[in-house]
Amino acid sequence: MRHHKTHYYQSKSNSLFTKVWNTFVTVCMTIVLMWGLQACSNVTGLRFVQLSDVHFSQDSPNTTFKMIGESQRLLDDAVEQINEIKDVDFVMITGDLIDKPLEIELKAVLPHLQNLNYPWYFAFGNHDRCVGGYLDTNLYMKMLKEANPDFKFDNPYYSFSPKKGYRVIVLDDIITNEITSQGYVNEKQLKWLKKELDRSKNDTVLIFMHIPLIEPFASPNHRLRNASQVMGLIESYKNPIGVFQGHYHATRVVQHENVLYVNTPSIVSYPNAFRLISVQNYKDKTVFELKWIETREKTIQKMAKLLVIVSSIYTGEDKERDGIYEIKR
Repeated sequence: MRHHKTHYYQSKSNSLFTKVWNTFVTVCMTIVLMWGLQACSNVTGLRFVQLSDVHFSQDSPNTTFKMIGESQRLLDDAVEQINEIKDVDFVMITGDLIDKPLEIELKAVLPHLQNLNYPWYFAFGNHDRCVGGYLDTNLYMKMLKEANPDFKFDNPYYSFSPKKGYRVIVLDDIITNEITSQGYVNEKQLKWLKKELDRSKNDTVLIFMHIPLIEPFASPNHRLRNASQVMGLIESYKNPIGVFQGHYHATRVVQHENVLYVNTPSIVSYPNAFRLISVQNYKDKTVFELKWIETREKTIQKMAKLLVIVSSIYTGEDKERDGIYEIKR
């Protein structure tokens, strides 16, 4: 009898322990699951393509540096490849969409861009307008708006929010009152930029411009005249900022603490490539993933490579082509 009592109490004790243990495990799993869901909810992603220096031309020959005669095929190849990428939020063209600032050239390139399956936007390059020319800023903007339902802006510099937690700022750093390949951001635009940055302190900011703040290589005839002033303004803010540029047809990536400067090459000259950029906002950091996409027109690419003296200047280092960069929040 005493043996049965002991067995009874042991069974009861074991049952109680099992219930407590199961409850403990359930609570732990619930906490882990809730933490995971919360972590996922704190992550917001954005994917975009930077396409630069298209230099589209209907009938111009190749030059000593650019495969302008093949610009239509190269653009169509880029558009085709972009359409094959899933979940792209937008495409940004960072200047020199056309090689000659003529209305007939802009009219000819727009149908190629209308084949894009994603919203696309535009920053002015030094080849897009000319001093005293008929294709001025107003006409250019008018034609873009007529051809592109997503482009609804009246000014050559503008901003928008593609997704919560992100702010896109497009600058116009082209000098339009003299013939030059140099750039400048005037005081009016700098004041506007400051207001935009002030209102975006809690966002990841993506700035697009043609002439870069940091040169991939020294070229006094192509530099931004007040680069240090613009950089000083941008770097006075502490939220994650990415600056995406073209103009030099070359690759370079430089990180200054919370600001990532990205130079992207041209599709019309070697290495005939563009970028896919993925951005992830976490609670404590923002991660930029850069992916390099070359043309599938390999014969044109081989010809383009013969036109450059040192190809590594334009391709950059491995991490500048395909790299991951973190910015702490």
